[in-house]
Amino acid sequence: MSDKISNEPLEKKEPQVSKNSDLESPKVYSDNSPQPEMSFSIPSICRSDDSDASFAHPADLADHLENLSLEKQVCALKHLPKEHAAGALAELEENVAVDVLENLDADTAAQIIAEMDPDDAADVLDELDEGHRDVLLGHLGREDSEELRNLLNFDPDSAAGIMTTELILVEDSLTVDSAIASIRSDMESFENPYYAYVVDSKDILVGVLSLKNLMLSRPGTILRDAVAGQSVISVPYDMDKREVASLLSHYNFLAMPVVDYEGHIMGLVTYDDILDIIHDVASADMLGMVGADPEESVDTPWLESVRKRLPWLVINMINSALSAWVVYFFEGSIAQMAVLAVLMPMIANQAGNTGQQALAVMIRQLATERFDHKKAWLAVLREGKIGLVTGACMAILSFIGAALFTQNALVGLVMGGALLCDMLLGAVAGGSIPLIFRALGRDPAQASSIFLTTITDSAGFFIFLGAATLVLF
Repeated sequence: MSDKISNEPLEKKEPQVSKNSDLESPKVYSDNSPQPEMSFSIPSICRSDDSDASFAHPADLADHLENLSLEKQVCALKHLPKEHAAGALAELEENVAVDVLENLDADTAAQIIAEMDPDDAADVLDELDEGHRDVLLGHLGREDSEELRNLLNFDPDSAAGIMTTELILVEDSLTVDSAIASIRSDMESFENPYYAYVVDSKDILVGVLSLKNLMLSRPGTILRDAVAGQSVISVPYDMDKREVASLLSHYNFLAMPVVDYEGHIMGLVTYDDILDIIHDVASADMLGMVGADPEESVDTPWLESVRKRLPWLVINMINSALSAWVVYFFEGSIAQMAVLAVLMPMIANQAGNTGQQALAVMIRQLATERFDHKKAWLAVLREGKIGLVTGACMAILSFIGAALFTQNALVGLVMGGALLCDMLLGAVAGGSIPLIFRALGRDPAQASSIFLTTITDSAGFFIFLGAATLVLF
């Protein structure tokens, strides 16, 4: 990350520009004023019924298209105005967008891609096979083709891989008046008119001005003077996109400039991309915790899902066998007092729940903040304290319940003691497993719950049945 310090967050009341307006010039409106009326309508020949398929936003149009057959999807994008088709294509699920592009003729597909924002176009093209991608790029204009090829060369999980190259650049030698006039003349071509990025003659980023501050600056002021003393927060082009998301969320910016190691500005990461990243990370963590592939969806071929899930199910079977062996080891104790078999699942269940809570908190911490060894292990200590207190409360309740149920206070004592120990272990294990995975270079969320369940079940059965053997027999 750049060692520079601050951007100016744009106030939420600042005017915005509608790029998708059907008028030749963009409409400007504030958050409190009515937004321009827009209509995204599917041509009648491409509808699945006689309903009036008209939508106010490309995302709504995309949702509707995803419920149509591939033939209807291709028909709709082929007959829609190209800017509307581009907006819808950018909102479609990746696998749907790929299918549609592969079935459109190259000229039509290229025209739609040319209307898309560069970062969205690069994301869609990256999912195509290399041969088809080259065909589509060959049908684009030279400037668009080169821009997209450059974006596709970057790691898709890096800052450069998610940046857009459409941003407002102004030279530091301009006056405020000249900069405003220049921006106004090109406003329609900008995807995110939130900030003006001030660069020197070598395109090195030297300052950032929100459009509000630019408009309020004293006429005749040189931009170099307007940004004097600023320290700009930027991110290097190869920073992981998760860390970019964390930084942009931390500073509450609407956009973050991307620079190379010499400070030359390369592009911009915007908040809408960050929202997608946060959503994807959360989904991946949820899937990874149970041993499913982070990239899996309901559209993934079922045989591929079998291939990805089966290894973790085998590992889970081996881990379950360990728990079964512990129970078998105390077969004699269970045979003498069958109530032990009734009570022991309660211990494993409570400890597993405690561990899952700690696991979820730790994974979220690792996903939203930069990794700090000291803070992370202090978080494990915190989970241990929580497990100790909650375990003590549940131990008292279980002691009373088991003693009344069995009419044997010793059974209640064994039940309460085992529950306390296993809940404490579950909390510590839930906090520690993601850190151990991280230290091994693995995804902290990957199948964490499988290993946590093994620990809480095996240890819980061993502690409970072992204590019962020592105290009751």
